[in-house]
Amino acid sequence: MKKVAFVCIHNSCRSQMAEGFGKSIGTGVFESYSAGTENYHEVKPGAVAVMEEVGIDMRTHKPKLLSDIPDIDILITMGCGVACPTLPCSHREDWGLEDPSGGPIEDFRNTRDLIKEKVLDLKERIEKGII
Repeated sequence: MKKVAFVCIHNSCRSQMAEGFGKSIGTGVFESYSAGTENYHEVKPGAVAVMEEVGIDMRTHKPKLLSDIPDIDILITMGCGVACPTLPCSHREDWGLEDPSGGPIEDFRNTRDLIKEKVLDLKERIEKGII
């Protein structure tokens, strides 16, 4: 089974939502992890709230650093220009997502929905052996 890491700077919003969808949608296809390149104190409350709206509980999620996750096969960056030289992998892509932090809840919902579509596409590509 492939191991996928969703990485952003603080691991407090987009990468956490991606991990949440990965654990829900990717079950049996890939293992899902998320991490950041810098310390942060909490997962953004807006991210937790909009994921709860779709039945994914992230209330116990905490930001993690790259050193906190296992070796991976696939690296997905969220669009924040993160360089991850310490994460060797067989496939890497950037999803180019705007950070909704600081914006209205609707921005978090829009980002959540984009992430869900991308995680569904990722699962399909892994199942088909494209990645």
